[in-house]
Amino acid sequence: MSRKLDYPSAADDALVKAAQKADMQAFEELVARHRDKIYARAVSMMRNEEEAADLSQEAWVKAWQRLKQFQGEASFVTWMTRIIINLCLDQLRKQKRLRAESIEQLDEELGGVERQMPVVTPNPTERMERGELRQRIDEALGKLSCEHRTVLILHEFEELEYKEIAKRMQCSIGTVMSRLFYARRKIAALLAGWKREEFR
Repeated sequence: MSRKLDYPSAADDALVKAAQKADMQAFEELVARHRDKIYARAVSMMRNEEEAADLSQEAWVKAWQRLKQFQGEASFVTWMTRIIINLCLDQLRKQKRLRAESIEQLDEELGGVERQMPVVTPNPTERMERGELRQRIDEALGKLSCEHRTVLILHEFEELEYKEIAKRMQCSIGTVMSRLFYARRKIAALLAGWKREEFR
């Protein structure tokens, strides 16, 4: 038999292989390494720490149950992130039954314009500290509806393609594009507003 795994220094894939053979200590090491990132992703989507904690816990239980299905095509943390995102989306659907909002109307207003959507990358004050900027962006995310916030997180942070986002959010690609357009515009406006306040 091979010598015992040195858990703290082992690579994720070695820990996964051990955990797939029912080594709970290896799995606990994976949880300790990645729980903060998984929880942070849940908070960014749910905007509620208690719900995020519950969903994170559920994600780790699901991961343990499905560990044998993990093939290693992506990294373990990417696989875990997918699990938490799907749980958050399910929860958001339950809460809202995805209100149509005025998305259809927005689709019509934008028409073909969404194909030439400007990538709004505001340059919000050179003087602003990075940490403060992050906090401002987080506050701005909190002002978006869950549908707009989710599409922005999936596209900008998880770097998913429109097609994949549409599948996960159970809507059309056009709706994804218009939500993204609206969310970027709103974030840019909020950041620009804060910038103006700083110079008063």
